[in-house]
Amino acid sequence: MNQKLREKIMESLSAVLPITGIVLVLSILLVPLKLSTMFMFLTGAIMLVVGMGFFQLGAEMSMTPLGEGIGVQISKTRRIALIIGIGFAMGMIITISEPDLQVLAGQVPSIPNMTLILTVAVGVGLFLAVAILRIIFQINLSTILIVFYIALIVLSFFVPKEFMAVAFDSGGVTTGPMTVPFIMAMGVGLALVRGDKNASSDSFGLVALSSVGPVLAVMILGCFFRPAQAAYSAYEVADVITTRDLLWEFLTSMPPYIKEVLVSLVPVIAVFAIFQFLSRRYQRRQVKRISIGLGYTYIGLVLFLCGVNVGFAPIGSFLGSEIASAGWRWLLIPIGMLIGYYIVKAEPAIQVLNHQVESVTNGAVSASAMNRCMSIGVSVSVGLAMLRVLTGLPIYLIIIPGYLIALVMSRFVPKMFVGIAFDSGGVASGPMTSTFLLPLSIGACEALGGNLMTDAFGVVALVALTPLIAIQIMGIQYQLVLRKGSDAEPAARREIVFVDDDIFDFEEEEEDDGQS
Repeated sequence: MNQKLREKIMESLSAVLPITGIVLVLSILLVPLKLSTMFMFLTGAIMLVVGMGFFQLGAEMSMTPLGEGIGVQISKTRRIALIIGIGFAMGMIITISEPDLQVLAGQVPSIPNMTLILTVAVGVGLFLAVAILRIIFQINLSTILIVFYIALIVLSFFVPKEFMAVAFDSGGVTTGPMTVPFIMAMGVGLALVRGDKNASSDSFGLVALSSVGPVLAVMILGCFFRPAQAAYSAYEVADVITTRDLLWEFLTSMPPYIKEVLVSLVPVIAVFAIFQFLSRRYQRRQVKRISIGLGYTYIGLVLFLCGVNVGFAPIGSFLGSEIASAGWRWLLIPIGMLIGYYIVKAEPAIQVLNHQVESVTNGAVSASAMNRCMSIGVSVSVGLAMLRVLTGLPIYLIIIPGYLIALVMSRFVPKMFVGIAFDSGGVASGPMTSTFLLPLSIGACEALGGNLMTDAFGVVALVALTPLIAIQIMGIQYQLVLRKGSDAEPAARREIVFVDDDIFDFEEEEEDDGQS
């Protein structure tokens, strides 16, 4: 096996083991599962681990260099109309290719799938173009986010309550495993050409702005679209008896994902082919590497989506339903928080973002610190989501104050951390959220007899919210540490210099201009 692939699979294994362990413990202590159901779950977990490994390696080999290359080429042109056109087209293509959006669209009962997908794609396309212009013209990210989120908050008062949660969920799912590596790399490519002192901090923020567009687009759709009520088709746990039945269940469930991921990747492959034909940017060896990377991405996403949807999502819905209908329904909150803490580690796009942040900040912000901060934020998010399911608390009472706090904090946090924080919110709400936490919420809501559109949906939106605050708190702490370090710097510095076997002790006064 490829050494790099082995490393990625081991990373995925360490990320998925905790959530698998939680489900096993719950099956023993609270919700007994049949052995056939448990084997379905464990098989799904294995497919998830292998799929994540292939996907992460594939994204590193293909989506990242492609996005960076397009970002560099865009920066070299000063034709605004062309920049807007490319940004809009790429946003549309990548969004329609996003598997997370397909998952969400299939779970929203009252809006036709294609209506929701195209609405979201237009929103992402427009705002990706805005995000590219922001980097080129060096517009402050905090300022532009405040303007758009205020518009979003004002518009929310005119939107039917049935659309509120779905609108905010749409902003979360658009930044998933296909979108994030490409958009993040495009930001890096745009900033590379600039090369000024603010370039690295400005490379973040494309994901953040791309998450705002779908929310506004779906809200506007809600003001004009009157959906017909439709029944939600719940996940069903397959009843298998033998190992052959188990294998057959996954094999027969795989063809739709083979087709879905292929349809998702064809536009991306077309973009790569056209871009290479026009720019001749990549050498033959690089073209081969990107092509292999796209193959790995395809294999990884097929295994990932099949494993999650056949093995993970049905168990999530079943657990939510059983816990909510029992006498210990309030345990949903701590259980949800525990699951939220670990489930974010299994999001493929999170690992891409964390390592990119560590690289851009030269290790000042480590991937482990990002993981820990994100886990705490998502844990709080899921706890709030379960509270909403149990009480029917309107989502705007959490979302609007949360975004206001995040926006106020953005005025006091280093620029880089503002971009990282708002990007983190988007990538935290990936496939694991939409295919495990959302079914968990829906299962609990159905068992309690609640309104799916207002009470169950919104978990993705809350998962996307709390990292905004958590990462910015980390940014403030980072700023305080730097300030304390500079204040504690002594007036005189001592240097020990070794020359052959002799030791020379130099003392430098601050007035000496650094000469000894």
